[in-house]
Amino acid sequence: MPDNNNTNIILTGFMGTGKTTVGKLLAKKLKREFVDTDQLIEERQGLAVPEIFAKLGEAAFRRMEAAIAGELGERQGLVISTGGRLMLDPANVKALSSTGHVFCLVATSEEILSRVTSDADNHRPLLDGANPGERIAALLQERKQGYERFLTLDTGNKQPSDIAEDILKILPTL
Repeated sequence: MPDNNNTNIILTGFMGTGKTTVGKLLAKKLKREFVDTDQLIEERQGLAVPEIFAKLGEAAFRRMEAAIAGELGERQGLVISTGGRLMLDPANVKALSSTGHVFCLVATSEEILSRVTSDADNHRPLLDGANPGERIAALLQERKQGYERFLTLDTGNKQPSDIAEDILKILPTL
């Protein structure tokens, strides 16, 4: 593992937990490059994530995530925000955690629903259907064990800047 000055900071967790917002704040404070894996995939494919799901399928998207994880795992000094399921794949965990510290941002299903429904600019294909709140609760339960293997930070009722500060306080102890 490289020293903390070059060690990647990887943010994972369910959609709407603040990974991108907190990641951008951390990158700015640390004067590091920020990479959002979903955004990088969109740029490379010329399609938004919902379009990738619709046209190419979820399996193709997961292969793209794996390729990005392998690529980013070979770099240092990054702040990386991952898609909500990326770090549930053991190969992706191995690729990214070998050069970084992983933090899982968590929130309640109610808070996540509030955040994602107020973000009209981001369509969430996994929440398409009659009851997105039930879908969030089910997906959180399904992913709980995978997320719990990482150091978790509750983002509920906290400002993104406070979460970024929490991470900066924890880093020297790792």
